[in-house]
Amino acid sequence: MANDKPQMKKLFALSSEKRKFSFSLPLKHTIKIGKREYDVQLKSDEKLGTYILWKNRKYPVEIIRSRQNKYEILFNDISYTFTVETPFSLQRMKVLNSRKGKVEQEFVKAPMPGKIIDVLVREGATVLRGEPVVILEAMKMQNEILAPVGGTVTKVSAKANTNVMKDDLLIEIKV
Repeated sequence: MANDKPQMKKLFALSSEKRKFSFSLPLKHTIKIGKREYDVQLKSDEKLGTYILWKNRKYPVEIIRSRQNKYEILFNDISYTFTVETPFSLQRMKVLNSRKGKVEQEFVKAPMPGKIIDVLVREGATVLRGEPVVILEAMKMQNEILAPVGGTVTKVSAKANTNVMKDDLLIEIKV
């Protein structure tokens, strides 16, 4: 006997920082944070364009780039890059990454265009994962750029009071 129920399919969004978020299809207009569920709506109007309505606040959202399963969006004027993976492609990625071996050098890149306010590390310094290494000002907000790994700073390309574009190299860290 055929199953008349639609199949629930699970997908995963992987951020550029390797954070994983799961969601099920068909998409719902709710998100769950902890044990609470919130209504989330995608809307559009002439004044704001496309936006997400959450907790009675409007957050502008725009898809900047999409290629295959990789997306770059501008959400509330901040750029985010992520991929959408199926359970199979996620498993395949884990297998391929396990064969690669350990990364010896990590590159800290600018997550968005802006102005370097301060460089908090020098070449030869030891940094811990999550430690701030650069202060980047973008859209009148100062953002701490954090070290993605612990290690030794081998090169500092960022200079205070200079402008950078998205993905410009700021710091190199030897793991």
